[in-house]
Amino acid sequence: MRRFYTVALCGLLLAGQASAGLFGDDKSPATQRSELKQMASETLTQLYKTYPKSKSAISHSAGYAVFDNFSAKLMLAGGNSGHGIAVNRSNSHVTYMDMLGAQAGLGLGAKSYRQVFIFKNKSALNEFIRSGWQFGAQANASAKADDQGGDAAGATSVAPGVWMYQMTETGLAAEATLTGSKFSVNDELN
Repeated sequence: MRRFYTVALCGLLLAGQASAGLFGDDKSPATQRSELKQMASETLTQLYKTYPKSKSAISHSAGYAVFDNFSAKLMLAGGNSGHGIAVNRSNSHVTYMDMLGAQAGLGLGAKSYRQVFIFKNKSALNEFIRSGWQFGAQANASAKADDQGGDAAGATSVAPGVWMYQMTETGLAAEATLTGSKFSVNDELN
């Protein structure tokens, strides 16, 4: 058991170091906020090209969140970290957020990926921002909308009224997983 925790800690450190490029010591909060907004804009552009109906889903939603994440896995454990924004569409308020997580299971490798959450109602958006959801293994077995589905075609349902798209930076679809992920408000940027 001690070895598991050591490997998990190493995975978290690797993931944390990989995301440090966005939030380096030399970047001001204003620069970090600007880079997060730019990342979100680029990610949404890729999403709309890959899943054209997602644009309508976002325009009819209470809000959305966009995250840039990195995941590393070494043997039996790993970690993931990321940064992003949550946007309340009714007033255009942007909340800057972080993601941190742990993974268990056999594996080796690293990947960079982006996530877009669509919140169909204000209560789901507010809960995400306020409580910072923590996902477990149940998110892996969530329902997935097929390509013929409505506005959320290609997305995975992760909670009532919440859909998630996950893709690589090049726009290719990636496996939608949230195992052990914790989302929280970044106090330094808000």
